[in-house]
Amino acid sequence: LLLASPLASSLAADDTAASPAAPNDTIRTIRGLRSTHGNFSDREIPEEQLQTILESSLRAANASNMQNYSIIVVRDRAVMKQLCGCRGSRLLVFCADHNRMMASAAALGHTYAPGDAPSFLTATVDTALAAQTAAIAARSLGIDYLLTNGIHRGDMARVWKLLELPEKHCFPVIALVLGYPTEEPDHLKGRLDGPGIIHEGKYHQPTAEELATIAQRYDDPATHLALNEEWAKAGHKHFFDWLFTAWIGRSARPAGQSSQMLDLLKRSGYLDA
Repeated sequence: LLLASPLASSLAADDTAASPAAPNDTIRTIRGLRSTHGNFSDREIPEEQLQTILESSLRAANASNMQNYSIIVVRDRAVMKQLCGCRGSRLLVFCADHNRMMASAAALGHTYAPGDAPSFLTATVDTALAAQTAAIAARSLGIDYLLTNGIHRGDMARVWKLLELPEKHCFPVIALVLGYPTEEPDHLKGRLDGPGIIHEGKYHQPTAEELATIAQRYDDPATHLALNEEWAKAGHKHFFDWLFTAWIGRSARPAGQSSQMLDLLKRSGYLDA
């Protein structure tokens, strides 16, 4: 049972005032999930609570109960900064990892060679489920977090070097920064629902009218869907204009240039020949 913190409960109640009351503390915690972006204090997480978060993450669903992932606990704040650009009390790096199971097979004279895309996809899903479960457990304890792909930015080889990851069959998927914020947010980020998100019975391509409504919802500051409020000041008509040009477009690669992530996946042995 995840017990919601008073903070999570109050934020959820404020943000979902028009929604039906949460039926239990677990749903209340989930409705109060939030990200803390960079403003973590120096306050440390009690070791007992860190272990509770780790133990909870292991209860996440996973394929064949093989738990093809590894969780690296980082306590050095300087190393956290190098890894993901953010520092908190603790950093958990969740990696898709088949090394433990490969070694277990070899120890008994068996061969286990997960060298294909399906194996990587399955392990990645297992890894992400464990990370999300850890985030929920943290919020239930009143601990804030940031799930970040910052480990994929810049020279990704640093992650293998700093954490001494195996070169083969181990790939960093997501990082979870844990800690306490220097200040409390005045609202929760919104989430899109309805057409384009929930599909009943079969896939539904949004109509032009529905797409216009979605764009309008992101433009409306009251929904808190936009990443920031600077897009309009920068001269963009819609938030999506900023999103698909200034934000996503900033990392565009020249045509024909391979991404380092693809190169590292090949090196890791996860892609079919």
